[in-house]
Order: sequence, then structure tokens, then C-alpha cells
Amino acid sequence: MNTWTTRHTRHAEQDEQRLYDHFLRLVQSELPSDLVQRFRLLFIDGTDYPDVEVSAALERFAANKSTDQEFRFVLNRCCHILINRWQARPQYQTYIPELIEVFESLPGRPIREHAKSRAARRLRELVKDFVDSDQYLALRRLAQVTSQNTEANPFGVPLGKLIHRYPYLYEHCLVAEGSTLEQQQTIRHLKARAERQYELDLSQFVTYQVRRSQMSRSNLPDVASRVLQPAKNPTLLSDEALCIAVKHFAGKSQGSDTYRDSAQRFLTHSSQTPSFHSFKDDLYQYITASVDPEYGNRQFNNQLYAQLNATLPESNVHRVNDFLIVRTCSQLLNFLVVESSQKPSHFVFVDLLSNLGPAIATGLLLKIALICRKVKPNLEKRFSILFSHYESSKQENVQWLVQAMEHLNLALSTNFSTLDLSFINQWSF
Repeated sequence: MNTWTTRHTRHAEQDEQRLYDHFLRLVQSELPSDLVQRFRLLFIDGTDYPDVEVSAALERFAANKSTDQEFRFVLNRCCHILINRWQARPQYQTYIPELIEVFESLPGRPIREHAKSRAARRLRELVKDFVDSDQYLALRRLAQVTSQNTEANPFGVPLGKLIHRYPYLYEHCLVAEGSTLEQQQTIRHLKARAERQYELDLSQFVTYQVRRSQMSRSNLPDVASRVLQPAKNPTLLSDEALCIAVKHFAGKSQGSDTYRDSAQRFLTHSSQTPSFHSFKDDLYQYITASVDPEYGNRQFNNQLYAQLNATLPESNVHRVNDFLIVRTCSQLLNFLVVESSQKPSHFVFVDLLSNLGPAIATGLLLKIALICRKVKPNLEKRFSILFSHYESSKQENVQWLVQAMEHLNLALSTNFSTLDLSFINQWSF
């Protein structure tokens, strides 16, 4: 690298840091509404910004051709400097969607007459590129999660507007390339908070349903309506479907076992398995035990067996180990749900949902995640691929996916959290 290039790069880094320092300082002292207006002036209007040194630093950074690929990461970080602070203060969270919406006005917003310099046009091009980037897509999704104006009746809205309902999507859909550790931590905090709220709402709803059922069987329905405080269904399932699904995932739906019991029994048995080949045979039996033979014998069981048989065959004679289990379970999830985000093929999953129903189909995935908890993020990633693929589709056109996402939420909450709903085995709804 020659001296001129080195100096040019150093100046670009200094201008980048000046932008970060500027917003880090202002977010501590200015109101969110003022900061949203600052963003509009600096990045959209490109003129009349009150801090001339900062606007000059932005123009220099934008004019530097070597920073073309970096600009979207820099602008994304500037957004997150504000978002990360506002997220920690509930009274400021409503400004997060407002900040992100600033960029929605860009296409029809003319450049002001006295801002039609080459630098202003260059900045406009880079901001337009940012709006088309994965970084901005993640920000738009974040706006859906943090928006207080959630749909009372989401039927008819695009699938993307439902993302706030599914915390397991957050780390895969709200974190884009180039995200800082602080940004990732903010999303993890959002996820944990949403999970806790969902678990609380679910527990309250199930407890209410159980107590109401108990009183009804005691011929006290009038007392139940007066004494019990109704709890809202936190899902998009009907009350009956929700109760059935909860009982399926948290109750003894695997013969005399729960899903967790069944997984533990498999793990205990497989620890004595002499070879990887034997482990795969046992895994085949473990999964197909939940599949209706009439469906399985048509083609699914053969497809599953072929998938397992083709998984790391060179290791068949080896003792099973953690690496082999993780690889096998990861590839199984790819096969059962979706493998790639490039032209995602998910015929097997749709066929499972259509023939077995969302509870049993999701249960197959849960069985795999419970015997190898390290693949839980991969399971969540599979669903994020499907979500991204159908994000702009109206909810009513992808009901199969909405049903699957709702059931996965229930399966994960009842098996991977401290939520204890085992008492539902005692009651019928």
C-alpha cells in the first residue's frame, strides 16, 4: 500500500470514528425526536446539518471510492448507536421505528436545490444502496419487533409483520453482517425479554383454562365466570388448538412419556451403542415411532432411512461421538425443513405438515433438538430461511407456515425453558 493510499485510508477511518463519536455523545444528551430529525438532515436531506464538521466528515467518507462497500456497515452502526440506548429505556422504544422510517421517505424526496453538489448526489446513491441492503432489511424487521402498534387481527397482513411473535427468529433475522457485539447483545436481550413475556402469557392462559375446566366439571360455571380473571390466548391458534398443542408438547404424548422423557430414554440407550451405524439405525426408529405408519410407509420412512444412510458413511464403524451426533442431527433438520436459503426447497416439510399436522410434524423436529441441544440454533435458522422466503406473502396465503411457526414457539417454550406445564396431564380441556 503506497503512502497516498495509507493516508487516504487513515483519513476515512478518522471520519468514520467522528460519526460514531458524534452520535455516542448526542444520544446521552438529546431527545430521541431531535436525533431522528438529525438523521433526516444528515443522511436524507444532506444539508443544513447543525454540526458542519460532522457533515463534512460524512461527505469526505462518502466521496472516498474505497469506502463503497463499508458505507452500509457504517450507517447501520450509526443507527444502532441510538437503537441500543433507546432499547434500554422503555419510554424511548417507540422512536426506534421512527428512526428506521426516516429512510422510507428517500425515494420520493428530492435533493434540495442548494445541495445538488457531487457530494450530495454521491451520498444519496450510497444511502439508496443501504436501503436495499441486508443491514436495512434487518432494521425494518427490528422496527416490527419494537413497534407498539401490533395488529389486533393480523389476518391479511404480510407475514413479515408477525416477526415480533417469534423470538427464535430474532438472532437470525435481526442481526446482519457486520453487526457489532453490542448490536448482537441488544438483539439477544430483546429475544430473552420476548421469550419471558410469551412464557408468562402462555402459563397464565393454560392455568386459566385448567381452572375453568375444573370448575365446569364441578358444576360451578357461573362461579368460574365471576372468580377467574380471563387470560388472553398469546398465539394465533384457536383456544382449543392451543390447549391440544400444549398438551402434546408438554404432556405425555409419547406413549407414557413426554417428549423430554422419550429423548432421555434414547440418549441413555444410545450411550451404549457400539457404532455410528447402529446409532443411525436407532435414530431412525426413534423418529419414525411418531410417524403414522400409513404415511411413513408410502415414502417418508424410506427417504429418512436413505438420508441417514448417506450421512458420513465413512464413520459407520466408529464409536459415536459429539461431532457425529451434531452433524447427523443438523443434516436431518436440513432434510426435514429446508437446506439452503438459495431457492429453498421444502417439499418434505410441507408434506409432513399436510399429512401429519403441525403438532406431530413439529414434534419430529423437537425430538431431534432434544437429543442434541447444540442443533437448536440450526432448527431456528431453518425456520428463519422459510420466514425470509415468504416474508412479503400475506398471512392467509402461508397459513401452513404460520401454523408451523406457532407450534415451534410452543414446542421450544415448553421444552427449552423453565416453564412447567406438566400439570396439564391431569386435565382434559
